[in-house]
Amino acid sequence: MDTYEKIIGLAKRRGFLWNSFELYGGTAGFYDYGPLGATMKRRIEDIWRDLYVIGEGFYEIETPTIGIEPIFVASGHVHGFSDPMTVCSGCDFAFRADHLIEGIVEVPDTLSAPEIKQLIDEHGIKCPQCGGIGTFGEVFDFNLMFRTTVGPGTQRVGYLRPETAQGMFINFDRLFRFYREKIPFGVTQIGKAYRNEISPRQGVIRLREFTQAEAEIFINPRDKNHPKFSTVSNTVLRCYPASHQQNDSGSDDAGNDHAYGVVELIAGDAVDRGIIAHEFLAYHLVLTNIFLIRAGIDPARLRFRQHQPDEMAHYAADCWDAEVLTDRFGWVELVGIADRTDYDLSSHAEHSKRDLSVVLEYETPEQVERIVVKPDMSMIGPLYKEKAGKVLAALKNLKEEDLKGDEIDIKVDGDEIWIPHDMVEYETVTEEVRGEDVIPHVIEPSFGIDRIIYAVLEHSFAEELVGNETRSVLRLPAEVAPVQVAVLPLLTREELIDPAIKIVDMLRKSGIFVSYDDAGTIGRRYRRNDEIGTPFSVTIDYDTLDDDTVTIRDRDSMAQIRVPTVELAEKVHAMMREQI
Repeated sequence: MDTYEKIIGLAKRRGFLWNSFELYGGTAGFYDYGPLGATMKRRIEDIWRDLYVIGEGFYEIETPTIGIEPIFVASGHVHGFSDPMTVCSGCDFAFRADHLIEGIVEVPDTLSAPEIKQLIDEHGIKCPQCGGIGTFGEVFDFNLMFRTTVGPGTQRVGYLRPETAQGMFINFDRLFRFYREKIPFGVTQIGKAYRNEISPRQGVIRLREFTQAEAEIFINPRDKNHPKFSTVSNTVLRCYPASHQQNDSGSDDAGNDHAYGVVELIAGDAVDRGIIAHEFLAYHLVLTNIFLIRAGIDPARLRFRQHQPDEMAHYAADCWDAEVLTDRFGWVELVGIADRTDYDLSSHAEHSKRDLSVVLEYETPEQVERIVVKPDMSMIGPLYKEKAGKVLAALKNLKEEDLKGDEIDIKVDGDEIWIPHDMVEYETVTEEVRGEDVIPHVIEPSFGIDRIIYAVLEHSFAEELVGNETRSVLRLPAEVAPVQVAVLPLLTREELIDPAIKIVDMLRKSGIFVSYDDAGTIGRRYRRNDEIGTPFSVTIDYDTLDDDTVTIRDRDSMAQIRVPTVELAEKVHAMMREQI
């Protein structure tokens, strides 16, 4: 078994996660979180909230998982959120067409559907399901959103959201007022998103229903310096810049860096050298780095890969992915951190016909000259009748050079209209301007929680020989481990069980998640808890009855200490915080 099979086997056996709908045969792309997995997931989400909600002061909101069609027309998902698909006529299975030729030919993102089909035919690609050759049909774009209808009768089209971000963008005007009409400000959301993947074959790495944790930080487009950047500017990040990817293949299967591969960069230096676009983006790379390591990602198997020009969204100023090295799948993206400029707000403003700009006040008011146009409506009204209002609006938008000459040229509803100059007067006035209207830019760190959970499990997993037995252990951080303390009576005897139950109650009242286990030998119970990542085990033995002390065993070192029962909760809390 490779590491992935071991991790998934452990996860299913011990209650972390398993395939959904097993009773009815299951279907790809869906997983259930069991008792331990759901607890671990909440702990990782709480670490994220600790950093972004508490640490950064970004309030959390919750929006519907179904959105109406105009939202996703504006976001571009209706027309542009698709993957190339083909169907095998031999078995009727659908496949991601570009995945069929991966590893056989280099697949640039710009390949068209006919070009992919040509490559499939030229290389005689076999169907992974039935082995047929020449059985693939035409390649076409398949939209990845789950489509539905909202309500009876009208059949209004809706979609399950493919990301949580749009719920924050369309609430921008209310959120701006909530934040007292000041930028920068951030808002967060953790919730389910849905993508109707064509043929998900990577277990928990590619799901049809998954959890995202996203922050949308709305900033001044004129000022992308972060007010707290000096506190993190000396942080070292393992970066894989776009320029290195163009010169080198990066890393081999073992994660060894090539000459132009991953480099360690100080965040402040990376900004000064123009490798990372600006301080706001670099700050959130650092915050992502802190979160992932705190959650249990191995820093030596973590890198930040910059998007190359041909893969970056046309509207993005810069974009980086936090990737981790896995045994089966190689480098896997966990987080995307992007400067999305004003694309999202501008698009929603255009489609909703609502003004989503904000006023940025100047430090001191400025004196500005402008042209005031004064059309003679007593002449324009009767002459242009129903178009008079549009003529007036067009005239008021003209510049001084447009107003000179015998006639004034404007366009209304696509028609060119010439207005006699004697119908229009204008003058130059000086006004005091206290600010300007701008559409904020957006910095977006987007976290895939399910992928992070798998990566933490893999990076925490270890096997080692202890005596004549192989010990499997999850070296999860104490704040991530689903069970924090296991209470274990040395023997299954009433005189040891009673004090053990009292200790369980005491630890629970102090806020520690405790598991009680008295089944089997003490060694076997230690191994069970090592395998699920329990950082500390407390053993009650006959010395406890004499001197009211217990043994605390450390999962990673297997070292043991003896402490008085009255000090137990305090000691465990200190060890969980790594204070002792």
